[in-house]
Order: sequence, then structure tokens, then C-alpha cells
Amino acid sequence: MTEFAIICGSGGLERATSFAPVTCPGSRYGAPSETPRIGTIEGAEVLVLARHGVPHRLAPHLVNYRANLDVLSQLGARRVLALNTVGGIHPRAAVGAIVLPHQIVDYTWGREHTYADAAELLHVEFTDPYDDILRRRMLAAGTSAGIELLDGGVYGCTQGPRFETAAEIDRMDRDGCTVVGMTAMPEAALAREKGMAYCSLSLVVNPAAGRADNAIDLEVISAVSREGMQRVERLIRVFFQREVGAR
Repeated sequence: MTEFAIICGSGGLERATSFAPVTCPGSRYGAPSETPRIGTIEGAEVLVLARHGVPHRLAPHLVNYRANLDVLSQLGARRVLALNTVGGIHPRAAVGAIVLPHQIVDYTWGREHTYADAAELLHVEFTDPYDDILRRRMLAAGTSAGIELLDGGVYGCTQGPRFETAAEIDRMDRDGCTVVGMTAMPEAALAREKGMAYCSLSLVVNPAAGRADNAIDLEVISAVSREGMQRVERLIRVFFQREVGAR
């Protein structure tokens, strides 16, 4: 049993490939995206799960978020660090920025988004979807690592897998969204239903639709993601150094 879990997005977490698969408990919600792996980062035991599977095969709307969070919870995870690649809407969310969002606007539809059913009615408090303690500890790790983090922002979660139109991004801008992605929901809400503290590291890999002269380029996104995730990995190492040192 371990306390921390990292859910990797499109950028992945390269060092996790050397982690050992764990015996995956069954979930009444079906199969998770992949078998979680376990390893140590700076002396801390950590579970890692690839949101889109290995190899990357699951589109955002096809991810079994309920099974992913259920399995991690059964394995003992109480705190979740979610890695997300996003598009930048607000000017301060420039390409390469790492954003620690504090709010979410959910534009998804049709996803299995709750553990509530006829046997158990769940009304969870979700005013602040991201755990403030985890966010503050991550910001402190960023200061220690010399990595600039954008403190706060609104993650607008769209359905995907297509990218948004310029008009949709304009609407999201009016709604107050800082970045746009496809995976924060229902993941964050399900973590809350499971009583798990949840924090996102959102790496901006492209300007959102209509926010640049050129069209979205998947090759450029891939290159920015590789460079950015090196900084994210360094940040995570320092985060766990501090967590272990505080014990």
C-alpha cells in the first residue's frame, strides 16, 4: 500500500517505465487504462498509472476514469498528482508554462462521471476541485527546484478527441478559462468522491485554437511535451525529496 499516485497524461513519465507492475485488484467498474506500476522517487513509494494506456491508445472520452481511480484507491493511494498537457487560452499560459490550476469548468458530456448509483447517493463538496495543500507543496517544490509555476488558473475540460474551434475557445475565454484540456473531468470529481487529494500539473504545449496564426501542429506539440516533461519530472523529484525530508 502506498500513499501517492501519479496519473500520467500524453506526456508520460519516462522513469516510470522501470517501475514494476503491481497485482491489480479487480474493479466493479471494469478494467483500468493499464496495470498500475510501483516504484520509488527520491525515497518515496509511488504508484503510476498511464491515463491513456501503454502504448497510448485511449482517446480522452474512452478512458475508464472510474476504474482508474477505483484501482488506485484500493491500492492505498490517498494523494494524486495528475499530469496534463493543455492548450493555452490566457496570454499568461504561454507555450511551455506549467500551470497549477485551482478551478475547473466541465464541458464534457456522456462520460461515466460518478460512483453514485441506486445503492449509494453521493453529494460531494467540490467548490475547490484541486487540493490546496498539495498545490502549496508543489509551488514550494517549484521554488526549491528553480522551476517557474503558474499559481492558479481555470482548466476548461472539453470532450475531445478533436481540438476545439476558435469560437469555442473564445467562449471558454469569456467563461474565465486559462487553459483547455480533455482529461481533468471526471477524473478530479471521482478522486473527490474517493476522498483522494488531487492536484494537476498542466503543461501548456500549444496555443489554443485561434490564439496563434498557425494551425495546431502535433509534431510541435510532441516536441514541446518532451522538453516540458523533463522539467515536470525534475519538479516531481524535488517534490518527493521535500516530502520524504519532512517526515
